[in-house]
Amino acid sequence: MSKKNQPTDTRTAIDDVNDTLTDLEQKVEKNKKAIMWACVIVAVVVAAILVYIYAVRKPGINKANEQFGQAFNEQMFVSDSTALVMYQDLADNGSYDAANLANLYAATILYQKGEYQQALDYLKNYSASESIIAATSKSLEGDCYVNLKDYDKALSCYEDAIDEADENPYLVPMFLGKMANVQHELKDYKAEADLYRQIKDNYTNVYLQTSRFYNVGANPTVRDIDKYIERAEALAQQAQK
Repeated sequence: MSKKNQPTDTRTAIDDVNDTLTDLEQKVEKNKKAIMWACVIVAVVVAAILVYIYAVRKPGINKANEQFGQAFNEQMFVSDSTALVMYQDLADNGSYDAANLANLYAATILYQKGEYQQALDYLKNYSASESIIAATSKSLEGDCYVNLKDYDKALSCYEDAIDEADENPYLVPMFLGKMANVQHELKDYKAEADLYRQIKDNYTNVYLQTSRFYNVGANPTVRDIDKYIERAEALAQQAQK
């Protein structure tokens, strides 16, 4: 075969790769300023985050923790009333976990003082991250509603507390007992009896073992559980007549 009949396209795969690289280099060159500014923006954002963490957030957390510690010491060793003011100031004006926890402590003191609506206001601003604390704070919210005679909301709070307790054998029967008391106030004696049966069927042994361990005698609710059931059933029968 003569040379003039050979194919004229002698490009190789290497040539194609080189062309591709050349195109990329040209695109990079055209977008060099955009890439530079993108890097600058990223560096500024990273710097801002680091400044926030080390110059704002950490000092803020330390200050809030110090405020909470002072309020706690005041509550333990001096005065609940002064501690309440300190907790309220931190809860109302502070931030971070310490301010969140101050809501719960303020609510607890307000409840003890009989300021149930104010206690509720602080409880609603509290967010628990651990199931036991979440359950007990919800129960306290229910207690506030009981004292305000808003029994439907109280029952709802106790139900939420049971859900949060995640089948804890010590907390759940306590919440069930509170619900039974509310049902008694509502004169729903059948519901009251059913709740006491749940305690008797599922939690009596736990209560008795705990009482013996701490040498405080049988828990009155457990000791008299049959009496409570009989009373509720008798009242339910009378209500049907």
